[in-house]
Amino acid sequence: MYRHQSHLIDLWFEQQTHKPLVLRGARQVGKSTLIRLFAEQRKLELVELNFERNPEYADLFASNDPKQIVAAMRLMLNKSLRQGSSILFLDEIQAAPKTLASLRYFYEEMPNLHIIAAGSLLDFELASPSFSMPVGRISYMHLHPMNFTEFLRAVGEMSLAEYIETWQIDDDLPAPLHGKLMGLLRQCMAIGGMPEVVKSFAELSDYRQAEQIKQDLLATFTDDFAKYARNQDQELIRLAFRKAPTLIGRKVKYSEINKGMPTPRVAQALNQLDMARVIHKVLRSAANGIPLSAEENIKFLKLLFLDVGLVSTMMNVSWQALQEDLLLINQGALAEQWVGQELLSSLDAHLQPHLHYWAREAASSSAELDYVIEGDQPVAVEVKAGKSGSLKSLHLFIKEKRSPVAVRLNADIPSMMSDTHTLPDGSSRSYQLLSLPLYMAGQVRRLISS
Repeated sequence: MYRHQSHLIDLWFEQQTHKPLVLRGARQVGKSTLIRLFAEQRKLELVELNFERNPEYADLFASNDPKQIVAAMRLMLNKSLRQGSSILFLDEIQAAPKTLASLRYFYEEMPNLHIIAAGSLLDFELASPSFSMPVGRISYMHLHPMNFTEFLRAVGEMSLAEYIETWQIDDDLPAPLHGKLMGLLRQCMAIGGMPEVVKSFAELSDYRQAEQIKQDLLATFTDDFAKYARNQDQELIRLAFRKAPTLIGRKVKYSEINKGMPTPRVAQALNQLDMARVIHKVLRSAANGIPLSAEENIKFLKLLFLDVGLVSTMMNVSWQALQEDLLLINQGALAEQWVGQELLSSLDAHLQPHLHYWAREAASSSAELDYVIEGDQPVAVEVKAGKSGSLKSLHLFIKEKRSPVAVRLNADIPSMMSDTHTLPDGSSRSYQLLSLPLYMAGQVRRLISS
């Protein structure tokens, strides 16, 4: 169950000066397991405090004196807790937010002690007006569900994972290999990237067992609603949770979630799910330059769900259905979910996760791009799950933004095409269209940088 973030934790551990590290992500994406495996592989003493299971541990941090806190933990837990050979792991830290605030004192007074904190509903505490964050004294790392190459490694396809991660635009990709990868992609879209589901499938190759685990995970997320919703909003959040997979790939209209509920209430329900990392908002950007967030419009958004496998379960998309053209499944929404999930996973893990799309609403020439990402300038990303499809919106974006490169993701083998378009001022502009198979979605950022 290899995770790419383990390499980043390695780098953090080796740094001469390091801040306490806070691992953020939704429930069940593997945060705790990642830390435990890292400590085991490094042969480090793991000192683990789970504040949800043992809330009394928070009292250890009442003094804000790191030396006194460490001395008390050594006695209470019978651990050596030595700098350089131990990791202090503070799990479910959102249950003891004052503990997170006290990490500033460890950074200032015991900088050589390696401390990692994790929390699945941490965003709610960070957004609280009463919470004081130790700005500049901690580092963040974001963890998502397993991506395609992590899935390949889990099911024993290590060589294929390395091949995809090192493939270059001018490399050949033989048709039989492409066919095998498309088959594994369909498998991954059915199973998804939640570690417990992937582990079960890797061991048993049993789709029914995987489905049962996914149903259990969905119930776990539902149980969480009571932790971050007011009583009167729990039913609305539950409704938004069920509706979210049906809205993937479309501009969100709040009336589609609950027609009779005031828009601010529905928007708040989506905000709660977004803060829990169960959904992710994709905001519209005018995309005239970098960063895309400088021109985002929060009034217009699309949604992604946490995991494509969970979406498959919630939409009753069977493994057999995924053998058909992916564009036909929920009008291509599953393919758009997949690409968005891979684009999020390929972001620098230290950055706040973010995605954008572009749209122009005009009577004569409306257009919408599935995604726009940041290269040297905004780069259009269009999802076409079949081998062909109209690229009208992509061409309009290229003309309007004078972009030199664009990306199409479909079911065909990779290709690069050069084309020239006439611009509104009469001049011409050449651009390159990089077509990649859907299983390369996680490599888009790497490839366009080259």
